[in-house]
Amino acid sequence: MPLLRGAARRDRAHLPPGERLPALSEDPLTTAELHVIGQLTDASNATWLTRLGDPERGPLAVYKPVAGERPLWDFPDGTLAARERAAYLVSELGGWHVIPRTVLRDGPAGPGMVQEWIGSIESENEGVIHLIRIGSDPAGLRPVLRATDDRGMPVLLAHEDTADVRSLAVLDAVLNNTDRKGAHAFRCAGQLYAVDHGVTFHHEPKLRTVLWGWGGKRLPENEIQRLRSLLIALVEPGEQAEEIRSHLTVREHEALLARVDHLIGTGRHPRPDGEWHAIPWPPI
Repeated sequence: MPLLRGAARRDRAHLPPGERLPALSEDPLTTAELHVIGQLTDASNATWLTRLGDPERGPLAVYKPVAGERPLWDFPDGTLAARERAAYLVSELGGWHVIPRTVLRDGPAGPGMVQEWIGSIESENEGVIHLIRIGSDPAGLRPVLRATDDRGMPVLLAHEDTADVRSLAVLDAVLNNTDRKGAHAFRCAGQLYAVDHGVTFHHEPKLRTVLWGWGGKRLPENEIQRLRSLLIALVEPGEQAEEIRSHLTVREHEALLARVDHLIGTGRHPRPDGEWHAIPWPPI
């Protein structure tokens, strides 16, 4: 068949620079080289702070290699990174948008999870969990439990009484999050974020969290509507729903659907039942 050749042209663009289409850019989180600049020493599993692309000025990201995951008695080995990705996808699919963007990719120590770092290295983000003195005014807070601080003084563990933190408590119930510590939820520039979702999606009830302030109370109507939309999205064909399914066992995926359906049916926040340690340790 004849070959259609393009017309001869000069080695320059036809359009002036101001009218040219921008070049397609790659996504640094998924493609840029990871440069390890430090380790988060308080993490249970190997967790590295990295820069994407430029080792001096590149965007910050957290890298958790599968090879650095600590074996757990109740979760299959080598699955925590995929659970972090699945949790991010559920947050996006359900419209929570509180989990920083999370991808699965190769890194210096092999395949693992890479997640956008929120905030700067120099300053801490604002926590939503607080220890307050017994007898002080807990305005704007919901007490969860009595405790003692590092000096032996009695205190109350409390969390913010805000709509977005309440919505996060709903997400944790959906994910069956077994490790919602205080440091895993914070604000940056006023926006709520939640991190560390490796121990989620177990097929058995294992919700362990510091966000029990609404336990047993009726869910806001907007949260019920969110759950209904999520349930439909999880069972209908779709790229995100299919990927979530691929990261879970059949039993775990069935349990995910059952939890969402149960929350819709009861219309209430879950509450501790006494059969499972309801507070993670350490709680902060």
